Amino acid sequence: MTREELKNYLPHREPMLLIDEIDLDDQHVAHSKYHVTGEEFFLKGHFPGKPVVPGVILCEIMAQSCALLMKEDLPGKLTFYTGINNVRFKNQVVPGDTVEVDCVLTAHRANIYFCDAKLSVGGKMCVSGSLSFALVPKQEN
Repeated sequence: MTREELKNYLPHREPMLLIDEIDLDDQHVAHSKYHVTGEEFFLKGHFPGKPVVPGVILCEIMAQSCALLMKEDLPGKLTFYTGINNVRFKNQVVPGDTVEVDCVLTAHRANIYFCDAKLSVGGKMCVSGSLSFALVPKQEN
């Protein structure tokens, strides 16, 4: 799925759309990529002279990737974190890196979804963790 195709499922738009492409191997496994250009808003102050992608942004990249695992249930709904557990940061992500995320849907109860995700660069683990989400109906304003 391309960046434009992702917009059919995710409500995120630039500058917060943090996936460039994703492959859904089956309904429960996904592999996504994001290319860190160095022009991202979050790098401007984190840190001047030595830009590093913030950990919270890495978690968001994993979350957006996980959300696509439930794409059949996404129309008319938004995903909201209900938990971020056992997150471990191993290596930094910097401009020029291509981030790859592998995630799997591990459980689903009612409107709550549970996923495990691993984010790496060049095969080197950078972040891993378990994430959970609630799907809630969109309310039009």
